[in-house]
Amino acid sequence: MKAYQLLVARELADIRPDPQPNPPRRILVVEDDDDVRHLNTEVLIHHGYHVDAAENGEVAWQSLNAGSYDLLITDNNMPRVTGVELLKKVHGARMALPVIMATGLFPKWEFDRHPWLLPAATLLKPYTISELMGAVREVLCATVVLREQPAPTPSNMPPDWNPANHAFSQRV
Repeated sequence: MKAYQLLVARELADIRPDPQPNPPRRILVVEDDDDVRHLNTEVLIHHGYHVDAAENGEVAWQSLNAGSYDLLITDNNMPRVTGVELLKKVHGARMALPVIMATGLFPKWEFDRHPWLLPAATLLKPYTISELMGAVREVLCATVVLREQPAPTPSNMPPDWNPANHAFSQRV
């Protein structure tokens, strides 16, 4: 892990922080690997985001119910509550929260069974700081654009409109 930490330190030195709205966007990072959770959190804080971290889906669910977030970044393979189980809880509670799944093994079969759970973006481990920050920017930017558009109604939707065609990009 030391080599990865040195690589991250070099990347951080070359990357300028993102301009942030006032107040900064709030992100919840859910990762059971202490080193990855710490590095992701530090990188996001370095870029001006307000970041909370949880070591598993159970702790994340408590945080989501206690606070308000603009983005959830979660691993999938975690003890107690997996990333997919966390997405099911978020969906069931009707939380309008974009999600980036950063995982070593993408649970395609779960998303084939439950396509409405698809995250806004996915990152496969190992991913770079640039890939993480690119996904964060893309998802947050798309979220802002979606919030500024009027909500679709049956009268203004094209007859061939399909919600599956309007999901965020996948990084698989």
